[in-house]
Amino acid sequence: MGLFSKLGRSTELVEGMADRLGVDFADSIAADPEAEGRKFRRAVLNCSHCGNQAGCADLQAENAHLDEAPSYCRNREMLAHRPKV
Repeated sequence: MGLFSKLGRSTELVEGMADRLGVDFADSIAADPEAEGRKFRRAVLNCSHCGNQAGCADLQAENAHLDEAPSYCRNREMLAHRPKV
């Protein structure tokens, strides 16, 4: 998989996980584009290094809502501390 494909896939997974957890990055990025944009970029890069992206995609396909990110999620802590919608 090429770099841009991997980053695109990781972006989709981060956004999907955030949606299922009730986290809205759009509002926080709109409020502070520089700082919050860096946090989102870091989350995407963390995700791109995950060895279980296929499992994450399957989990998201099977669940419209999650109470918490799975234990293998490299963004679990960050997502747990984000404001909920």
